[in-house]
Amino acid sequence: MKKIFILAVCFILLTGCGGTNEEVVENDNTFRVGMECAYAPFNYQVSQASDSAVEIDGGGYCDGYDVMIAQRIADSLGRELEVKMISWNGLQVALNAGEIDAIIAGMTANEEREQGIDFTDPYYDSHGMIMIVRADSEEAEYTDIQQFSGKNVVGQLNTNYDSVIDQIEGVNHVTPRQTYPEMILALKSGDVDAITAEVAVAEGIVAANSDLTYITFEEGEGFEADTTVSIGLKEGSRGSEFFDQVQEALAAIDDETRAELMAQAVNNQPAGE
Repeated sequence: MKKIFILAVCFILLTGCGGTNEEVVENDNTFRVGMECAYAPFNYQVSQASDSAVEIDGGGYCDGYDVMIAQRIADSLGRELEVKMISWNGLQVALNAGEIDAIIAGMTANEEREQGIDFTDPYYDSHGMIMIVRADSEEAEYTDIQQFSGKNVVGQLNTNYDSVIDQIEGVNHVTPRQTYPEMILALKSGDVDAITAEVAVAEGIVAANSDLTYITFEEGEGFEADTTVSIGLKEGSRGSEFFDQVQEALAAIDDETRAELMAQAVNNQPAGE
């Protein structure tokens, strides 16, 4: 009888615990979003609170275009926004593990990523890949990516910034860097001649670094690249109520508002980013 009683108690406790876990999930009023907080103007760290910045674990705040988009979606969902600062290579892992609800980190939906992530429609398009170079360099006058043949060019690891470099014949494809700030440092120190970028990113970097400039290319002489970015949700969620709610919230942000948010993000980013 004693054993039966103990088993009955254990069963009640386990059942109670199961019910508690379900209740926590159902009553979770947070929208947990992962991003690097190191990819201005999409996302970057700041030390002071502001209307657009969100506090992150470990001190400081994360701000930028991605944070502003995430906040609008969280508001539409009726949830509190929580930003988790996660390295680029750890974002998909965190999403699959349930540590975050979404990736909003300037991520392009490509064939490889779509094998493990369900993406929304794009929430920004930079309309082309360009190059950032030193303002006093000969590269500042280039108009064709093939002029970078023999030059040292670097991109960010596991991104389109890195893969497009091989479109340049004879280029010295430098080992990619983990973060964008590392790429900027390599350019400023002379370790590389150019870094790949999108216009929105380049504008912010050049505004904060007077010794750098960015160059665009003549039609047909530039990179072939998809420069749209989308929100990543857990694989298998497409068609779910949550996926549809996020998509609807995103669709409600018109193009004019998106442009205004990006301008604000560029203007607010700290010097040196």
